[in-house]
Amino acid sequence: MFETLKTIDTVRLNLSTGAGLVINIALALIMFGVALGIKVRDFKNILQAPKVPIIGFVSQFFVLPVLTFLVVILIKDYITPTVGLGMILVAACPGGNISNFMSALAKGNAALSITLTAIATMSALFLTPFNFTFWGGLYISQLNVDAPELLQRLVIDPKKVFQTVFILLGIPLMLGMFVNHYFPKFTSKIMKPIKVFSIVVFIGIVVGLLQKNMQYFMMYIQYIFFIVLFHNILAFLSGYLFASANKIKGANQRAITIETGIQNSGLAIVLLINPKIFPPELAIGGMVFIAAWWGVWHIISGLSLAGVWSFFPPKK
Repeated sequence: MFETLKTIDTVRLNLSTGAGLVINIALALIMFGVALGIKVRDFKNILQAPKVPIIGFVSQFFVLPVLTFLVVILIKDYITPTVGLGMILVAACPGGNISNFMSALAKGNAALSITLTAIATMSALFLTPFNFTFWGGLYISQLNVDAPELLQRLVIDPKKVFQTVFILLGIPLMLGMFVNHYFPKFTSKIMKPIKVFSIVVFIGIVVGLLQKNMQYFMMYIQYIFFIVLFHNILAFLSGYLFASANKIKGANQRAITIETGIQNSGLAIVLLINPKIFPPELAIGGMVFIAAWWGVWHIISGLSLAGVWSFFPPKK
């Protein structure tokens, strides 16, 4: 297995400049759609009942990255450096953009889900670059290899990551909240169509990305599938158990579980195709494969979990 998987680091995927631009636009549109459902009062909930959203925030930006780091260290002899870094990068991203819909479907606390999405998205401006560079740096230092050029170049500049995250998340978030606040009737008309359209477009982009690299996809999917499956289950379980350990049950626990298990892998892909962060000559096939398959799989797993929960009302 490892002999086949280790060649993934040298794969140069077909990532055209045009595709990168479309992904950027799609991600910005998705974040604008998410922001249309966020109101200032959602942040006030933190002041009124801070424990629950704080637990959700810690679960997403501390517990998941720590557990991911421990896992990649434990399996470092069975995966390649870029696969491990891809897992850390996904764990460093904020919650996924369809988590609010999934929380509502799962009969979770949709208001809490929206609040956590807003907090996570804004915090990602700083915490995504920090978590990736911090845990990624520790992971690289633990590898029992002579540091090749690849590993040296993957110690990226957090400032460049911040610039990308701010443009793609921060600006659409502020614009969406502005439209929601001053044009509520217009917002109510466009909110659902924009969310549905943007998510469909993003899924199409990810599928197109995989199709353009089908020969590599078929070669490595049997390994990447199980790695992402395990990582995604870990994310859901960590959110569920961390909430339970802090005596959070019912609808709130479901919202925290989904927010932790649904990661914004689209942001990870955008960072990976940014030449200012990862130069084109750098072979990062493992990272791209992890992020791309996460983008497909977490939608399947999240909707499946939410669908099952929808048949069982949460205990009050």
